[in-house]
Amino acid sequence: MQISKYIDHTLLKATATKEEIIKLCSEAKEYDFYAVCVNGSYVELAAQELRNSEVKIAAVIGFPLGAMTTETKVFEAKSCIQKGASEIDMVINIGKLLDGENDYVENEIRLIKEAIGNNVLKVIFENCYLSKEQVKTVSQLAVNAGADFIKTSTGFGTSGATLEDVQLMKEVVKDKAQIKAAGGVRDTATAEKYIEMGVTRLGTSSGVSLVTTGVSEKDKY
Repeated sequence: MQISKYIDHTLLKATATKEEIIKLCSEAKEYDFYAVCVNGSYVELAAQELRNSEVKIAAVIGFPLGAMTTETKVFEAKSCIQKGASEIDMVINIGKLLDGENDYVENEIRLIKEAIGNNVLKVIFENCYLSKEQVKTVSQLAVNAGADFIKTSTGFGTSGATLEDVQLMKEVVKDKAQIKAAGGVRDTATAEKYIEMGVTRLGTSSGVSLVTTGVSEKDKY
C-alpha cells in the first residue's frame, strides 16, 4: 500500500515561516505526497515551489474556528483558488450546527462549492465538539451541498480523527463524497486502518515519519 499518495502534507500552525513552507513543499515532492495543506497567505509561495510537480495545493478556509461570516469564507476560497490552490478545506460554522441551524450550514457549504467550481471542496466538521447524531447530520448536509470530501477535524480541537467517527461518516455518505481523516494519524498501522475503511485522504504534519519509519513521535495536526 503506497500511503504517500493519500497524504495531505500539512503545516498550519501560527508560527509557520517561509522557510518551513519551502521545506514542506520540498518534502512533498521528495516523498510523492498527494498535496500540501497550507494557510491562505502561503498559497502563492507553495505554487512557486511546486511548479512543474504533480503535488496539489490545498488551502484552509475559515480556519480553525469556522465562525467567520459566509461572505468572508467565500472571498477567502476564491482568493486561494486564484493564487494557485486547487483544493479548499473549509471549516463549518460549528456553533450554527450546535444551534440546529442546518440550513445555514448547508447553504454556506453550497456557496463555497459554487464559488470554487470544479476545484475540490473538503468540509471540516471538528467531530470532537459534535454528538454522533450531529456527525451524521452534518455528513448529510455536506453531501446535499455538493461537497467532494468530508473531513473529521482541524487538528486544533480537543481531539482528532477516530475510527468510530469515520465509520459513522461513511455510513451516511456512502459513495457520494470521499472522506479525509485528520488529527492523530501517527503511525502506519492507523493510516492503513483508515484506508481499509475507505478513507481516501489523510491529513498529517508527520507524513515523512509515516512513510520512512512507520511511526511518528508527534503529530500536531
